[in-house]
Amino acid sequence: MLEYEVIAISQAGGKAEANANKTIISFDATSGRHEQLPNPAELLLTSLSACILKNVERYSEILNIPYRKARIKIKGIRTDNPPVMSEIEYLLEIDTDADERKLETWHKNILKFGTITNTLMRSCEVSGKITKSNLF
Repeated sequence: MLEYEVIAISQAGGKAEANANKTIISFDATSGRHEQLPNPAELLLTSLSACILKNVERYSEILNIPYRKARIKIKGIRTDNPPVMSEIEYLLEIDTDADERKLETWHKNILKFGTITNTLMRSCEVSGKITKSNLF
């Protein structure tokens, strides 16, 4: 079993920081919307992005599927009452020479073994696709 710990601090006015693995992450904890800092919903989507991209790398090595670059675009839809992330859609683009069969196997493993992916899939609809793309 793995354990994770994050310590976060918020100042009056809503500027907040989290210390995660010796890195400071600034975020918006205002009651409104900060123009530059990511809000909690964006951090959630960023966490999913990080999980998927981490598994792109992991399963590239395990399945011996080389790639040059990967990019993910994620869109989250939040309902207001109750406030909840109801849907998440993504497009994962990978610059690779892998054929479609290998790409689909890669995608299945990315989703099946992702901690954040599995957690979110239990609480809302997560859908997406993987495509080959020239990202140079």
